Amino acid sequence: MQLDNDRFLRALARQPVDRTPVWMMRQAGRYLPEYRRVRGEAGSFMDLCRDTDRACEVTLQPLERYPLDAAILFSDILTIPDAMGLGLYFETGEGPKFRKPVRSAKEVNALKAPDAVRDLDYVMNAVTTIRRELNGRMPLIGFSGSPWTLATYMVEGASSKDFRHVKTMLYDTPDVMHHLLDVLAQAVTDYLNAQIRAGAQAVQIFDTWGGALSTPAYLEFSLRYMEQIVAGLIREREGRKVPVILFTKNGGQWLEHMASVGADALGLDWSTELSDARSRVGHRVALQGNLDPNVLFAKPSAIRAEVARVLDSYGEGTGHVFNLGHGISQFTDPDHVTAFMDALHELSPAYHRRLDLAPE
Repeated sequence: MQLDNDRFLRALARQPVDRTPVWMMRQAGRYLPEYRRVRGEAGSFMDLCRDTDRACEVTLQPLERYPLDAAILFSDILTIPDAMGLGLYFETGEGPKFRKPVRSAKEVNALKAPDAVRDLDYVMNAVTTIRRELNGRMPLIGFSGSPWTLATYMVEGASSKDFRHVKTMLYDTPDVMHHLLDVLAQAVTDYLNAQIRAGAQAVQIFDTWGGALSTPAYLEFSLRYMEQIVAGLIREREGRKVPVILFTKNGGQWLEHMASVGADALGLDWSTELSDARSRVGHRVALQGNLDPNVLFAKPSAIRAEVARVLDSYGEGTGHVFNLGHGISQFTDPDHVTAFMDALHELSPAYHRRLDLAPE
């Protein structure tokens, strides 16, 4: 199927575009009143994720408000451990929790990777439905949490500030941790490939907690398994390349390592300057980022100034996807997002005047 807007995919391939494409992490979410209405109708958060029609509806909601360049599947990064029977649930104000955390070698060895098509069919149904409803309007992004990030929730049993349990496993019994991560890497590979077969046209791996590791631990227990996933992914579908984006929050110190694992793009949070990242990774990957989401609480003139600064930091040429780094806050005023979009659309074409530029 031809895409009406393939700007996002072209940028990831470091091909010429007329302006910098944009999408936002947590694109559909609590900052939108229309999302809150559907969320209230659905019941629980996971009930919303499992309801194909409602998951499709909230995925498309931000596209009706804003001139975005990609849709992203509405789901959660913890669907895989939930399918492993760990009892995922959400408490208001406290985030995700598991009723059955995994903390012993016996518990780890009992885990089996779920069958993505059978055990996570509601995700695939949502992908297929969203893709049909998009009808070539723009590409659809699928995603998963990274093995390390999934493991942190599975072992801690919830969000954590110190990662005491998971790091104890990592240092005391590294063989157990490697086994857990290997099972998860297999599961994520299967899960993302199932999303691609169902219609996802790009995928992102969210390594939310990789930045909590030391450099040696990151390379051994996080990046190693993301590289394994990238190597096992479907990279062409429907006659078009399926790009892969890696995002490690607080991982800017490892960009050279990240750029070597075979992904097409690296996501950056706001703590890494785009100009520095671009000089370090050269032409190996596209870059996605990296407006501080809290800028969207400021007045429109300040939002515009920061958009201009981010564009200047990347500079002219191909290979930039504009994104918040990391995710839009539930308290953001939707009108401030409009101001952000207006500034980006007005300012970014100046960085893409030479439409005959070859990929870098």
